[in-house]
Amino acid sequence: MTQWLAQVGELPILVLMGVLGLVMLFDAVPLLGVLIPGDVAILAAVGVGRPSTGLATFAAVLVGCLAGWSLSFLVGRRYAEPLRRSRIGGWIGESRWSAAEGILSHGGGRMMMVAPFLPVFNALLPLAAGGLRMSYRRFLGSAALGAAAWAGLYLALGTASRALAGLLPGTPNPLLVTMGVGLVLAFVVLVGARRRFAALAG
Repeated sequence: MTQWLAQVGELPILVLMGVLGLVMLFDAVPLLGVLIPGDVAILAAVGVGRPSTGLATFAAVLVGCLAGWSLSFLVGRRYAEPLRRSRIGGWIGESRWSAAEGILSHGGGRMMMVAPFLPVFNALLPLAAGGLRMSYRRFLGSAALGAAAWAGLYLALGTASRALAGLLPGTPNPLLVTMGVGLVLAFVVLVGARRRFAALAG
């Protein structure tokens, strides 16, 4: 694991950010997004610790999220009902479809600002927004704010975790410490918000 992380740190910055952007794109796809460790990917990019990593990471996360969500939105705009009745729709579950529509009907486009903080729904809400014929301009504006807030939070947590690695005794791997501590801090920070917003889906 440590050797693999060291190899990640040696990747050219453009390659690293390209991979991160693709991870964020796949993270925004329903079903597939559940299997993609987007949080870990951001913390790993921050853990590399290069001077240009912070801004590049923010840009890669923002572009990747918006690309993935836009694709889901457009698919929902055109194929929401057939997809909902398909096997894929069955895997997602009718209860989740209905909950996503209820969240958007209750909170409108601004609910996309909290979508990144909602597991499962972060990938389903764009699909539902397209099916509900939401304005793409309204959707994109709210989604951009949400992606920026999510990326900024993880950048801050990752930066704090990497700084903590420098204070620990011995010579711990900064990448491992950044991801480990960052995930713990993220859990503490996000669990309350996720419970609150998940209640809207109930």
